[in-house]
Amino acid sequence: MESLIHSTEDDRNPSQLSTQIVWFVVHTLLALASWLGLMLAGYALNPLAIPQTTILIASLFVPFVVGHIVTRFRQDEMASLVWLIGLIWMLLISLWVLDMPTGPNACYQCDATEKLVRTFFSMPQPSGLIDDDGPFLATWPAAALLGYSIGARLAMKRRTIDND
Repeated sequence: MESLIHSTEDDRNPSQLSTQIVWFVVHTLLALASWLGLMLAGYALNPLAIPQTTILIASLFVPFVVGHIVTRFRQDEMASLVWLIGLIWMLLISLWVLDMPTGPNACYQCDATEKLVRTFFSMPQPSGLIDDDGPFLATWPAAALLGYSIGARLAMKRRTIDND
């Protein structure tokens, strides 16, 4: 499969670039919409005592399936690159969390690693920073984008040199 990095001069025209940008945004929105659908279904069903690890796995799996199905119908390399948005989002939220002051009921005397782990994964207990919404604001959407990318990548058909 020809990568976007090693594209020829003919592939670098403005219409090709704008099409790639549009499809990148569409795939990102599809991944986040599938995750939001999962969150709304959980809110509607209101199950009791679901562990955050289970929600994290579901946040990976549901967009994985959606990305796989979408890429089966429309082969697009942009679908496998939306994990970058999730990474950038996690990094931005991480910088915000690391810049927050600590105090009583807000990760008192935490170092940087403990601050991030307790905020994003609530292990061993939530940090108290960003109202304990770290998984909802950062971890689960990033996991959804990663799951969508993996599902899309696995659905991509292999192209041989003869087909190019």
